[in-house]
Amino acid sequence: MNRKDAHIHFALQQSSQTNDFDLIRIKSNTFPEIAIENIDLSISLFNRVFPTPIYLNAMTGGSDQAKVLNERFARLAHHFQLPMATGSVSAALKDASLASTFTIIRQHYPDGFIIANLGAGQSVDHAKRAVALLQANAFQIHVNAVQEAIMPEGEKDYRGWLKGIQDLQTNLPVPLIIKEVGFGMDHRALQQLKQIGVTYVDLAGKGGTNFAVIENQRRSEPFHSLNGWGLSTVESLLEAQHVSGINYFASGGIRNPLDVIKALALGAKAVGLSGYFLHLVSQHSHEESVAIFSQFMLELKTIMLVLGVSKIASLTKIPLIFEQTLVNYRQQIK
Repeated sequence: MNRKDAHIHFALQQSSQTNDFDLIRIKSNTFPEIAIENIDLSISLFNRVFPTPIYLNAMTGGSDQAKVLNERFARLAHHFQLPMATGSVSAALKDASLASTFTIIRQHYPDGFIIANLGAGQSVDHAKRAVALLQANAFQIHVNAVQEAIMPEGEKDYRGWLKGIQDLQTNLPVPLIIKEVGFGMDHRALQQLKQIGVTYVDLAGKGGTNFAVIENQRRSEPFHSLNGWGLSTVESLLEAQHVSGINYFASGGIRNPLDVIKALALGAKAVGLSGYFLHLVSQHSHEESVAIFSQFMLELKTIMLVLGVSKIASLTKIPLIFEQTLVNYRQQIK
């Protein structure tokens, strides 16, 4: 089994779990004083308006199985007009025969907002080739030091990552997004990104697909002590409140519409789902997936209805109740 297919295989084995979103409650609004037809789920981002704050986050590419999944993702994203990030395009840059496992996204989503993806340490030339391959509207660099450290064939030299990101920020013709892969970011990392001009960050915290566990499953001698490494998405969002001037996206452990609302209430501009969509299209037909995600969107709107909130941007004003674990964490951010 190649690495890309192994990632899919082990990701599908990981089941839904509790995470730090369960440590947040939302105060009820007894008198919402709003009708459901008044609720607007749209957001403005990248000088465009999207019908929902949800995007389909980076997952796969580079194998026959990945091609099938990317077609399903693209068809679903097209139906709901969701922004969609690809998996790392590096395989296609190394082997042109694998390009169709990525370009199939644009074939089935010709008018979509597509985000091309590569790992940290890539040159500006490689990034531009990835953007051109997908006619991408934005470019995402994933920073995954922990995953690479555990990965049997992973990169063990992280020198120059920040300088490379700065070069991309300066020279790319499309917006740049910096994304973790499930280990979160603290305010020090965010401040470093801000200092080199980065304005879009996907915090991608712990709580969803665990790439430490996945890579350990691929090792003959696992590093089990790293399986719980990282900051949760909630902790990362709390850290982000200490660094202004960046558009933050939340991903990692988003399981349901209530998690989406909580992430937006904590300041996320948009919310990315990977594991949710992977399980959805793997287990259901396109028509079934459309029906299930339509119900997801209806529930999202219904939560806003009972909160009395008509616009996504207003969710940052709703009162939240934090369990003591998160209260303690907030006090230690310094």
